[in-house]
Amino acid sequence: MSTTIKGPPGPGEFFGVFPADQARHSRGSRRSRATRTTVWAVLGAFVVLVGLGAWLAYRASQASQALYAAQDGFSAMQKNLDGAGTGTIEQQMPAVQANLATAVAATRDPVWRLAEHVPVLGANLEAVRIVSSSLSDLTADALPAVSSLNAVLNIEGARGLDGRVDLAPLVEAGPKIIDAAASAHTAQDAVAQIDTGALVSQLAGPVDKLSSTLDTVTGALDAGAQVATLLPPMLGADGPRTYLMVSLNSSELRSAGGIVGAFAVLHAEDGAVTLVDQRSTIDLPGIDQPILPLTEEELNLDTDRLGRWVQDSVMTPDFPRSAELIAARWERDIGQHVDGVVAADPVGARYLLQATGPVTAENGTTVNASDVLRVLLHDAYQNISDPASTDAFYADVAAAIFGAVGSGQGDTDGLVTALTKAGSEGRIRIWSADPVEEKTLAGTTIGGAFLSGDHADATGVFLNDGTGGKLDYYLTTKVAIEDLQCSGKNPTATVRLDLDYAPPANVTELPGYVTGPGFGGLPVGSLATNVSVYSAVGEKLGPLGLNEGIIAGTTGTAAGRDVQVVTSILEPGRHETYSTTVPVKNGTVSVWTTPTLTDAGFVSATCP
Repeated sequence: MSTTIKGPPGPGEFFGVFPADQARHSRGSRRSRATRTTVWAVLGAFVVLVGLGAWLAYRASQASQALYAAQDGFSAMQKNLDGAGTGTIEQQMPAVQANLATAVAATRDPVWRLAEHVPVLGANLEAVRIVSSSLSDLTADALPAVSSLNAVLNIEGARGLDGRVDLAPLVEAGPKIIDAAASAHTAQDAVAQIDTGALVSQLAGPVDKLSSTLDTVTGALDAGAQVATLLPPMLGADGPRTYLMVSLNSSELRSAGGIVGAFAVLHAEDGAVTLVDQRSTIDLPGIDQPILPLTEEELNLDTDRLGRWVQDSVMTPDFPRSAELIAARWERDIGQHVDGVVAADPVGARYLLQATGPVTAENGTTVNASDVLRVLLHDAYQNISDPASTDAFYADVAAAIFGAVGSGQGDTDGLVTALTKAGSEGRIRIWSADPVEEKTLAGTTIGGAFLSGDHADATGVFLNDGTGGKLDYYLTTKVAIEDLQCSGKNPTATVRLDLDYAPPANVTELPGYVTGPGFGGLPVGSLATNVSVYSAVGEKLGPLGLNEGIIAGTTGTAAGRDVQVVTSILEPGRHETYSTTVPVKNGTVSVWTTPTLTDAGFVSATCP
């Protein structure tokens, strides 16, 4: 038996591991180590994700609870703003600020910001952060202005028994409120950019509600900023001002509300406004050429009467243009420069009488809120045969009403309410010769800048009497928005105008200057009304409906708007309905119209 002697073991031969086995063992060990590493990495990542998720859930809970609490606070603040209870808002603001600070801290967390990149979830987290940050900035800027806003919006408290307004609080409040309003608009714009359609329903609802509340807060601050900016200089804080007050006569309609019937000159200084002169339209007779150059659009739609007759200067639906023409005529014929023009119609005067109580004119006539329209627009024409005397009577009553307001007569709180209501219905319009002040006024409805202001999406329906008489006292008008279609590619609505003419049975026996001269063979007692329909800027007018058919008339353009003008002829007791289809712009339809004895100057409808 032979024995083989082995030499020293070679590499890898210890423990009975031969080279081939050694290679297999080495690969298995690496796989095992890699598997263990992967498992631990996955477990680690899972633990991190669970931790991050838990932290994010905790932060989300913090933000959610804080925002819901802030929402309740903002809702309460909105009610107080609607009721002018700004004093209560000062007490509510700290709690709202504390809740928003909590929400902001949660949404600025690095984990939160990282999670905003996750599909679906990220849009919701980003919305919460934007809302929290925007509202927090707003409350931080608005808090110092709240007490000032209270002083501005409750201006009746600054009005003395003599009617003078204490302007010092307004001057002091102005900068604070302007800064707060700017911050509110920044927040409003940021929240408006949120696509609520990408949010979960639990978040979309509160965001929409907060956006609506933010609109109210912004509107209140804007109103306060406008009052604080405009009122002091316009009431003579920086020096005396002279204004021309124009009384509009609604018994003969014009786009602004009625034909120019009388003038009063007002002097404003250090918060006090006094009446210093009165004039009739007889003092400004018709002229051969327009007082200012008229555009081709104006000549086509309004004719040169717009600039030749001061009574017709309000045929255009743009009050700044009317005021420029009136001011130019006044300066040429009377020799007096005015710093602004204010126009008011008889319904606005009735609202003021509800606050002042009865007034007595120089001629001994006493009027109150219940009878002023009848006295001015009916009785005067029955009892006074001379048109010049009628105009003088109209001016005397208007002066008596203004005198009562200026002297502090009656309920000051009610007076502010009356002025607000008249302004919201287009029954009071204001123009300033100061370009900076006028720019602010033109952005509001009280500025009446339908063509020259920033009201591009509004449609217009305006009425101008074509009879040449005073029969519109017997005309009932109503503008309404119907069939609001909010869905689809091109949402639309129908704008409807109803005209009802119901004069007395003896209308043909009324004075000639009441029934009119019978232009174009118009039968005595019938009523002619020129109806002008204006599209929104850049839009085309569809067919104009009349009752069950279609009607065509004069067409033209004005400041980028399509215009159609038709003439309504109504015999006593007749009714007509006009209609047109208009686009719904950003979920809203807004219509400017002629304020009449039966209808306000603005109507709107908003999609749900």
